[in-house]
Amino acid sequence: MARSLAYAVWAATMSLYSALVFGQAATTGAALPYPSKPVRIITSEAGGGADFVSRLLAQEMAGGLGNPVIVENRGGIVAPDLVVKAAPDGYTLLGTADNVWLAPLIRKTSYDAVTDFAPISLVGKAPLVLAVHPSVPVKSVKELISLAKRHPGELNYGTSTIGTPVHLAAELFKPLAGVNVVGVYYKGSAQALTAIISGEVQIMFGTVGTVMPHVKSGRLKPLAVTSAQPSTLAPGLPAVAASGLPGYEVAVTYSVFAPSKTPSAIINRLNQELVRILGRADVTEKFLKAGGIEAAASTPEQLAATVKSEMAKFGKVIKEAGIRVDGS
Repeated sequence: MARSLAYAVWAATMSLYSALVFGQAATTGAALPYPSKPVRIITSEAGGGADFVSRLLAQEMAGGLGNPVIVENRGGIVAPDLVVKAAPDGYTLLGTADNVWLAPLIRKTSYDAVTDFAPISLVGKAPLVLAVHPSVPVKSVKELISLAKRHPGELNYGTSTIGTPVHLAAELFKPLAGVNVVGVYYKGSAQALTAIISGEVQIMFGTVGTVMPHVKSGRLKPLAVTSAQPSTLAPGLPAVAASGLPGYEVAVTYSVFAPSKTPSAIINRLNQELVRILGRADVTEKFLKAGGIEAAASTPEQLAATVKSEMAKFGKVIKEAGIRVDGS
């Protein structure tokens, strides 16, 4: 009887111990360290700047994270929507240019650029070049402003997609400079470039990769860069801001986001990885040579502040200029 009772107590104790041990193991197994499977970066169409940035980052991130990082191309409007709807677990990210926060300023979108994303890091900026046709009798931004004031409404600038930095660079320039230059809209950037080379329009704000090859051939005359400071991408050119328009700054900005409510530990892990990658000289060189992009990492808080300040700046420009997309 005593032996049976002792056995029963022992069996109950072992059963409880086993339950605790296996329960703890099951809990530990469920909380796998991040990342424990491939990470997906959703970006815009293949061949664009956001695609280039996303693929370069994915290649470098895979080693640091210890898991594959896959790039998935979707339309510029579709990509943010897919990320917003994804689980906030760090396995679906958005690699994007500034269209993610500029689009809601000109059209209805399915997301809120401020509340529906968790900022991870800025990754790069691509300044634009203000160029004119060689026939335009100016050699500086100040001379262009003076010419435009003497001939209001007679000078045209060429652009393509409404609401992009290339378009908004001109619309920001107009009120700051106090000039009336008229936008001529083309189906694509190639058509806008052809228009200024042919002299159909006189002014263009274009990416370094678009403008500088034609500067070298003498078909375009550069006046300044739109970054806050002179850029190594356009040697010898002053900043527009230093040419009589203090505070003027426009660049195509690239960044990485996660869905909102992604745990801060995961956001910080990804941020640390991106900061590490973007601090490497070889990565910086690839950004400059292949994409005309200046690598620029940030904290999540700095990216959040950039989004808000850019939306405020360009929101005012868009409202005052009455810029809208048909059907919005």
